[in-house]
Amino acid sequence: MELSSEWVHVAYAETATFTEVYGFSGSQGVVNCEGVRFTPKCRPSKTLAVFMHPASTLQLLPVPRALAQAGVHVLCAGSRFARNDTPLIMEKVALDLGAYIRHAKEKWGYEKILLCGWSGGGSLSLFYQSQAEKPSITRTPAGDEVNLKDAKLIAADAMIFQAAHLSRATMLSETIDPSVIDESEPDRRDPELDIYHPRCPNQPPYRKDFVRRFRAAQLARLRKRTAWVKESLEILKKKGGDELERGFVTYRTMADIRFLDAAIDPNDRRIGSCYMGKPETANTGPIGLARFSTLRAWLSQWSIDDTNADGAKCARSISVPFLAIENSADDAVPQPHARIIHDAAASRDKTFEVIKGATHYYQGQPELLQQAVDLCVGWMDKQGLLD
Repeated sequence: MELSSEWVHVAYAETATFTEVYGFSGSQGVVNCEGVRFTPKCRPSKTLAVFMHPASTLQLLPVPRALAQAGVHVLCAGSRFARNDTPLIMEKVALDLGAYIRHAKEKWGYEKILLCGWSGGGSLSLFYQSQAEKPSITRTPAGDEVNLKDAKLIAADAMIFQAAHLSRATMLSETIDPSVIDESEPDRRDPELDIYHPRCPNQPPYRKDFVRRFRAAQLARLRKRTAWVKESLEILKKKGGDELERGFVTYRTMADIRFLDAAIDPNDRRIGSCYMGKPETANTGPIGLARFSTLRAWLSQWSIDDTNADGAKCARSISVPFLAIENSADDAVPQPHARIIHDAAASRDKTFEVIKGATHYYQGQPELLQQAVDLCVGWMDKQGLLD
């Protein structure tokens, strides 16, 4: 099917007193966001499927384009933090998403919105929908004003949660390397927890007691880091003046024992690999989760005890028809996450499906990508979203 692609620019007033993105998004009093809309030629629609990731752009990924090829109008929306999650504030991303949905309704005339949460966009979509249905948040976890309660976010009419995880904070809690003893010196490590070191005494398949110890140590490191973040923010506030924020590095954040042991949350994933490539390389390289962050961003997106964008918690506040899809060979999203979200969702009309053998990106799997598209389109048809 022939597609038309359109560059989309959405702008709205920035009311926050503190901005973390320089240049064209926020610091000049206006938030500017960019996206791409795909529309099948000669096929009008009353429904728009909206994809958004907090820190990535999705127009080059297979699912949105494949849905458009199947006749669905698709918007790939980029947040103000596109391709840079260092200063990312989830509450502000929700406002960005709300601006796109309002634009789609008021400027383009779409009557229905299908909110599609793929990968990191899953918890974002749940966070947004929960605040659209039951608004409650007026401040970020760092205490800065960001009024979602009065933002009048427009709720989506239905949701698809596809190959998506519980939250960015949960992912970090399960991948942060617990062997790190000193945050300022990452080579100081506990050898019993250093799973990538060839001399680590604990090797896969891991004993249950080691798994428990490892997970507890991960949470302990994460919470210790969060305590340091809060202390640093408090010091800046007490000092007064115009220094309001600091950036920092967190080393070794890609050490999930699931990468090495197929018996933990078993699925069809390839062991010894992950969605970022070789796990040990990702653990030490510049692309690991939360590698670079600001203090405020850490609390908003990476702190498991502070983030407002907790997928399972947010799912309990949504009521619209809901489709959750698990890819059984996903090497990015842990096997239990989609089922946990499905079970937590308050929607009366909810469906859970598994695509056997599908990886996170469907790379080299055109038949499974088509299966995913057919599943989504079939479900949309049942929901009356293909008019």
